[in-house]
Amino acid sequence: MRKKSLVLLLVMALTVMTVLAGCGSKGGSNSGESTEGAGDAGSFKVGFICLHDENSTYDLNFINGAKEACKTLGISEDNYIIKTNIPEGQECFDAAEEMVDAGCGIIFADSFGHEDYMIQAAKEYPDVQFCHSTGTKAHTEGLDNYHNAFASIYEGRFLAGVAAGMKLNEMIEAGTIKAEEAKIGYVGAYTYAEVVSGYTSFFLGARSICPTATMDVTFTGSWYDETAEKEGATKLINGGCVLISQHADSMGAPTACEKAGVPDVSYNGSTVESCPNTFIISSRINWAPYYEYAIKAAMDGKAIDTDWTGTLETGSVELTEVNEQAAAAGTQEKIDEVKAQLAAGEAHVFDTAAFTVKGKALDSYMADVDTDEAYEKDTEVIADGYFHESEYRSAPYFDLQIDGINLLDTKF
Repeated sequence: MRKKSLVLLLVMALTVMTVLAGCGSKGGSNSGESTEGAGDAGSFKVGFICLHDENSTYDLNFINGAKEACKTLGISEDNYIIKTNIPEGQECFDAAEEMVDAGCGIIFADSFGHEDYMIQAAKEYPDVQFCHSTGTKAHTEGLDNYHNAFASIYEGRFLAGVAAGMKLNEMIEAGTIKAEEAKIGYVGAYTYAEVVSGYTSFFLGARSICPTATMDVTFTGSWYDETAEKEGATKLINGGCVLISQHADSMGAPTACEKAGVPDVSYNGSTVESCPNTFIISSRINWAPYYEYAIKAAMDGKAIDTDWTGTLETGSVELTEVNEQAAAAGTQEKIDEVKAQLAAGEAHVFDTAAFTVKGKALDSYMADVDTDEAYEKDTEVIADGYFHESEYRSAPYFDLQIDGINLLDTKF
């Protein structure tokens, strides 16, 4: 009897030790080893830091993605924190620290200027995962708990440009404008690679349909300034631009277009309710797939990609419904055709046969991928006849000024 009891006690002890050994921390590990089930959606906490609030189309897009991801993963409203109107300064680190204190196992920030403060927080709190959208430094920082994410939105902008080109052709065929008057206006925030990549891909999409298209670009020097964006769009319209698009976050440009009766391609969501007569289409990054992936990985104690790029295939790049009231006939069918070509690798947004720089086609270009203080060009990005955007890091690095696009000003 004593021997049987001793064996039974040993078996029980080994069982307890095995269970304890399998338990992981909620903060997650980047060792790459799975600790499936380490997190619990009922208690796991998540934090989101936003530059502006719901009045910004950019931040609203992130907020909607955050809520959707949490709902999908079964994380209750009590277990996620969304902080809005957090400037690109020390306030970002302070917000992250407050979220750590509140028990968040993973924290996201949504604006380029948040990056250095998220890195500071990641170094200070190594047991918490920090994810930053639009940033550039994760792949060179070498931190297990700091990550960048973006999406191939240049593909979405190219497709939106296709819709713009269809509208320009319709205007030319109707005699509203001459072919040489097919000038697009674009309101940008800053002269950063992210914005340059965006307006260039949009322009190339438009010119793939309307070969005579040209484009003027003006910058506001702010991601969100409704007055400046409205003034910028008005200046472009007065300068002869017959269609407007944007990479800035307010309703300023769409409102100016609706007032002037000028077709508009928006960004980060439909403006059809406010601008039913001029809104054509909008592209946006759907952040829900990334949030779901990163949160689930943190919950399960699994590694999160250092640099994650969402695509059309992952559902991270989306277009709104075409507004038939303003768009040219056949727009949706043409978008579907070009989208299939992009997905199949039969077409590339930055095909070097489609543009020139100072009159010359490019077969080589060194881009600033590994960001440093000197912005040194460090990586060859042209191969197989096209510029490989967002393949060597998630955030855009296309910063070429191609022929056909005229910058009215610059704002760095």
